[in-house]
Amino acid sequence: MAIHCEFIDLIIPIANINKVYPGGFVKYKSDNIEGFSGRLWHDDYLFRDGAMDGGVMQSLCQEWEQRGLQGAVETNGRMQWKDFCVVENLFRGPTLPCDWIEFDPETISVFFKGQPKGEIIGRKR
Repeated sequence: MAIHCEFIDLIIPIANINKVYPGGFVKYKSDNIEGFSGRLWHDDYLFRDGAMDGGVMQSLCQEWEQRGLQGAVETNGRMQWKDFCVVENLFRGPTLPCDWIEFDPETISVFFKGQPKGEIIGRKR
């Protein structure tokens, strides 16, 4: 499956949420159930949160970093995303290299690298 992107997207592998959120992704989803009828959605591998403003996205990233995930890191002299990734339509993909997702500019979606793209999951209308 794939995740539809809108504006500025925070993409986190569900496995990473399971590592840092008490009770894992299942508990995170139940704690934030109202958001899953709006700005939050996921497939089997990836979770998406989003914002229309860079300052709000920075706050979302800081929240996950406070929980123990690492955002942008320097590896071999270049910055790249580690435990989560920010994707922007303006940049037509990740704002920094991200080794674990594929971006499809035609459908404006991301999917977990190594998995089939399949159905695109997005906002419930």
